[in-house]
Amino acid sequence: MAPSKALSPGDLAPDFSLVHRPGEDPVRLSHEIRSGPVILFFFPLAFSSVCTEELCALAEAWKGWDEAGVRVLGISVDSPFALARFAQVCDAEFPLLSDFNREACTAFGVRNDNFYGMEGVANRSVFLVDGAGIIRYVWISEDASRLPDLEEVRTALAELKARAVQS
Repeated sequence: MAPSKALSPGDLAPDFSLVHRPGEDPVRLSHEIRSGPVILFFFPLAFSSVCTEELCALAEAWKGWDEAGVRVLGISVDSPFALARFAQVCDAEFPLLSDFNREACTAFGVRNDNFYGMEGVANRSVFLVDGAGIIRYVWISEDASRLPDLEEVRTALAELKARAVQS
């Protein structure tokens, strides 16, 4: 399956329903945004060195985002069982969602069909989605060794919150 065009700021975020823990109800983006902004972090594969570095940085940053009322969701094509174990590596307290069927990475346009010979792995990317489901910030890297600038994400979030206060 060919990837779709990557989504941009101003686009409506596609809804998804992904498994966090087997046996629990799936996590739906449309439900999560009801309580405020959501930051989606797509990452290629659990347990790789760069993804582990990213997860640990996010786990540390999460505390501030959680206090600010922002929901953080990590997404990869790994199984929910692998992601449950991966979350333990850095004590990540936010959900890591399994996009095993590649629905979300395809819908957001970050599916990579040539990731070191593997098809259907998500490019490392970040989407900030507001409470109305509109994408307000996008960062995508086709270089798997490149990490998102979390300060840039914080700035985008602060700008979103400032606009909300002015409204």
